[in-house]
Amino acid sequence: MRHIISVLMENESGALSRVAGLFSARGYNIESLTVAPTEDPTLSRMTVVTRGSDRVIEQITKQLNKLIDVVKLIDLSESEHIERELMMIKVRAEGDARSEVKRLCEIFRGNIVDVTASSYIIEVTGATSKLDAMVAALDENSIIEVVRSGTTGIPRGLTGLHV
Repeated sequence: MRHIISVLMENESGALSRVAGLFSARGYNIESLTVAPTEDPTLSRMTVVTRGSDRVIEQITKQLNKLIDVVKLIDLSESEHIERELMMIKVRAEGDARSEVKRLCEIFRGNIVDVTASSYIIEVTGATSKLDAMVAALDENSIIEVVRSGTTGIPRGLTGLHV
């Protein structure tokens, strides 16, 4: 099962390396990883997407809690949450294809952020499944490059990950 683990950690060099090392040493795969400072510059928030049984996820969270840099963590998959991902996709757009790409962009609520005579760069945000559907809807020969941020998430309501 897919899990989104949100980790509040000290904003210090080497912290990311220790978390990645924990996963690799135990043979766990990281599907996506995002890290950025929080409103408190001494803390960073790391969002890790991984897959595993409840037992495996319990082991991961226990091991993460043992790391000195980790202040607090939550498995967002256990409660209601909002998750998003950002994708930028560069596509060929010449002649009649330009209007088709614009139409798809509107359907997926994307924004064209760069235009050249032969290409568009489109920005799309949303659930991973939405981004996957956008890629599938485009002619594979028109796709030049795809860049994705990885999933990030936040719990709904008054629940939050804070000290």
